[in-house]
Amino acid sequence: MSTGTLTRADLSEALHHQVGLSRADSSKLVEQILEHMCEALSQGANVKISGFGTFVLRDKGERVGRNPKTGVEVPIAPRRVLTFRASQMMRDRIVDAG
Repeated sequence: MSTGTLTRADLSEALHHQVGLSRADSSKLVEQILEHMCEALSQGANVKISGFGTFVLRDKGERVGRNPKTGVEVPIAPRRVLTFRASQMMRDRIVDAG
């Protein structure tokens, strides 16, 4: 992970080195996990990973926004947003690492 961003390839490579799976199997496993998470979220379920955090879907209602350049008010349509809340364990690890 040299770029400062953890990628699917980085996860797959970590599985390959730490667990001993082949690169192909590691890649397939990462894809299956991510697909399972996406499927659960698309069906409206929250995804909780103990010790890491929770992905939560929230429905936001319609509201009035303002164009900062012109000051013109525009309606913002209702939408569903995905939020992530880190677990306390993760927060502690992040604070300790900083």
